[in-house]
Amino acid sequence: MKIFVAGLPYDMDDAELEEFFEKFGKVASVKVAMDRDTGKSKGFGFVDMPNAEEAKEAIDGLNNISLGKKTLVVKEAEDRRSGPGGGGGRRRFDGGYNRDRNRY
Repeated sequence: MKIFVAGLPYDMDDAELEEFFEKFGKVASVKVAMDRDTGKSKGFGFVDMPNAEEAKEAIDGLNNISLGKKTLVVKEAEDRRSGPGGGGGRRRFDGGYNRDRNRY
């Protein structure tokens, strides 16, 4: 089960986040989102735990705990491919030029 974690300290790395979740079971992967320019955490990340029961225990055990000045938000990650599709609306790719405007 993939887990979304927000409210992480900006100096937290993958290894530190993994330590938090290992207390609840096996961790398959961990990824703290990093800012490309500063190299620091963006304050959120993802943890993948293969056992759904252990993942739910981790969510229950870590959600809403205080970590420094921040409070963690821990929940099951939403699948990026689910939900409504993108697009929609009317897009103009002609630079906004109305060809019919100057016609008689």
